[in-house]
Amino acid sequence: MRLSLLCCSLLFVLSACRGGKQETVLPDCGDTIFLRYADNLALVAYPDYTVATLRNPWDTLKTLHTYVLVPASRPLPAHLPAGTVVRTPLRKAVVYSSVHCSLMDKLGVAGSIGGVCDLKYIKLPGVQEGCRRGTIADCGSGMNPDMEKIIDLHPDAILLSPFENSGGYGRIEKLDIPIIECADYMETSALGRAEWMRFYGLLFGAASRADSLFAEVDSCYGQLKRRAALSSVSLSIVSELKSGSAWYVPGGRSTTGRLFGDACGRYVFAEDRHSGSIPLSFETVFDKAGDADVWTIKYNRDRDMTYSDLAADYTGYTGFKAFKTRNIYGCNTAKVPFYEETPFRPDYLLADLIQILHPEIGDLGGLRYFCKLNE
Repeated sequence: MRLSLLCCSLLFVLSACRGGKQETVLPDCGDTIFLRYADNLALVAYPDYTVATLRNPWDTLKTLHTYVLVPASRPLPAHLPAGTVVRTPLRKAVVYSSVHCSLMDKLGVAGSIGGVCDLKYIKLPGVQEGCRRGTIADCGSGMNPDMEKIIDLHPDAILLSPFENSGGYGRIEKLDIPIIECADYMETSALGRAEWMRFYGLLFGAASRADSLFAEVDSCYGQLKRRAALSSVSLSIVSELKSGSAWYVPGGRSTTGRLFGDACGRYVFAEDRHSGSIPLSFETVFDKAGDADVWTIKYNRDRDMTYSDLAADYTGYTGFKAFKTRNIYGCNTAKVPFYEETPFRPDYLLADLIQILHPEIGDLGGLRYFCKLNE
């Protein structure tokens, strides 16, 4: 009783930048939208708007961005809390990544993709066709977007991924167009990242569809995880390839590292405490993972990689146990939508990993992304 009274009586002096005006507001008591896994996202629904707060993943004591989502069908409330006002649902957005284009397709709102950046990396047929027909604008490189095309498009918002110490977003920040910072990739669990689809559902008027899809992902992921836990097989695993002088391996607390654990594999770097990738020397990886039972790699090539290709790329690879026992699985991202699908369908990837790490489980429908390397 006292807590409720306190919540509704506290006066917050908050600044809302709308047309240069500063607002002093008394916010209504909102209803928190319960999130099970996402650590860097908070959603609170109020009678006339919804507030989405993004925690800064690089400094978790700070806020990365606050958005105030106001239905476009209603008048703009006179008093709003501080944050970027976004009128929803978004009808025309510029989207920088194939990941979010793919999610919009899954949510049934692909028609709201008004423009894209880095088109060559977006393999979705609908987007490619839209750009050919001129119904979707090709806005150039994400690092140096075509400002004239963006201005002519008059988008409702721009969706892009933030980076630590990026120094801002350059000229697009001056366009007075809401910039949606898609920091979902910084979540440290696969389901935590996937749960961000509920935020995007609110943005595009597809909240019910997003909630339903996430419930499906959550349920499938849990069933698969429990299935893996019943297996008596325990294989060790290493992943990725050397890039230049460094081998970037997923940290033990990264999304990928945790996926290996959920698949009941013994990840060789599981004890590492990094949530991102860590650059290591070849010698360090070999010392730690030379005897790993399984090796998964991702690459982008016109044809599928073979053991001969791998040996030709770097002779040191031939010393790994998984190379000698022919237990390497490759994912050719030029041919399969690995990066487009797995961020918001981690259950698909978990199913692959379980079948790789527990070959006795043969009723999961076959591998979706990976396949055994040929000679």
